[in-house]
Amino acid sequence: MPEYLKTRFSRRHFLQLSALGAGGLLAYSGEFERHHLEITRHTVELARLSPALDGLRIAQLSDFHYEQWTEPYFIREVVEQVNRLAPDLVLLVGDYVSEGPLPPARGAQMSYPCAEILSGIQCPQRWCVLGNHDAKVGPVIVTDALESHGLPVLANNYVPFERNGARLWIAGVKDVGVSDPDLHLAAPRGLQTAREPVILLAHEPDFADRVVRHGGVDLMLSGHTHGGQVRLPFFGAMYVPPLGRKYIEGLFHLENGLQLYVNRGIGTVGVPFRFDCRPELTLITLRSADGIAHI
Repeated sequence: MPEYLKTRFSRRHFLQLSALGAGGLLAYSGEFERHHLEITRHTVELARLSPALDGLRIAQLSDFHYEQWTEPYFIREVVEQVNRLAPDLVLLVGDYVSEGPLPPARGAQMSYPCAEILSGIQCPQRWCVLGNHDAKVGPVIVTDALESHGLPVLANNYVPFERNGARLWIAGVKDVGVSDPDLHLAAPRGLQTAREPVILLAHEPDFADRVVRHGGVDLMLSGHTHGGQVRLPFFGAMYVPPLGRKYIEGLFHLENGLQLYVNRGIGTVGVPFRFDCRPELTLITLRSADGIAHI
């Protein structure tokens, strides 16, 4: 075979193999990894937690983005996994729907079928906050969808959780990027002086720096970043959104007694792909300092 034909032959095959590799990567990230739920388990010690609440288990979910790319069947599978875990609390930290590509009114209406599926969570102790996409498409509609399906929304307020004669507080702020979050309403000074822990729900994790300065919050739960969604070797996350660029995923120990957990989310936004960044259901077990001392 002439040399020039060998060159053309090898170049053509290289391009074909490259195309096959790219197609396989897209198929993997768009179908397998995007639907390959990971349950991550963490133990978090809270100094103000009563021994009577030692071992309390919290399921955390975020960023569903229903019907942009996230199919109803996948959210149903997530709900089934939550029910198998049988947590004591379920906390949802925003972005049930997406701002686009659907028109905002259509995106807001998608919150009703999403909330209907999420209402299948069997744990009766469950609370939500809204995310930036929810706040952009219509916070009143999204709130109504959630609350009409038994999923109460915290918006600059707090509620008690009581068990075995002990108590902690679940607080939630309005979306940080779009609305008006108010820590003085969600976590007022009176809670700071109590010997009872405060768990704050705030969609955007970089808000934690403001929470540190405010004080009085023991654990903050966030989402928003999708963990980067697409992470390449040696480069890391291809994109992370504003207010999610400092704390991208996982557990952080910050100043003033604050711990932060950033969940990678269930759905995707922008493109229907995940790579090296599986969707996440977080199960957090709370421990008290006194409880650990007696193990």
